[in-house]
Amino acid sequence: VQLVESGGGLVQPGGSLRLSCVASGSMFSIYNIAWYRQAPGKQRDLVAAITSGGSTNYADSVKGRFTISRDNAKNTVYLQMNSLKPEDTAVYYCNVPILALNYWGQGTQVTVSS
Repeated sequence: VQLVESGGGLVQPGGSLRLSCVASGSMFSIYNIAWYRQAPGKQRDLVAAITSGGSTNYADSVKGRFTISRDNAKNTVYLQMNSLKPEDTAVYYCNVPILALNYWGQGTQVTVSS
């Protein structure tokens, strides 16, 4: 599985961004997919996840501000990020766990700064 993220950039506090992750292959609709983020000097943390059935869960720090969604017809998962804060600054990664393996994209940088 190949994953390609896009949509990152520089945004002011309070602003919004939408990240996209496109997956290769024909099995996308059965994957559980997650977004993680990693700030400099910190561990990679789960931000949001969506199951093949559409159930979602979020890190407490982003609840009410971020929304994860998927479009199986486009092999794409999205992360809509609103009310961004400087502490949301990180590289955001798309993740697909399949059996004992974890597949990762290359990441997209999100910087929240005035």
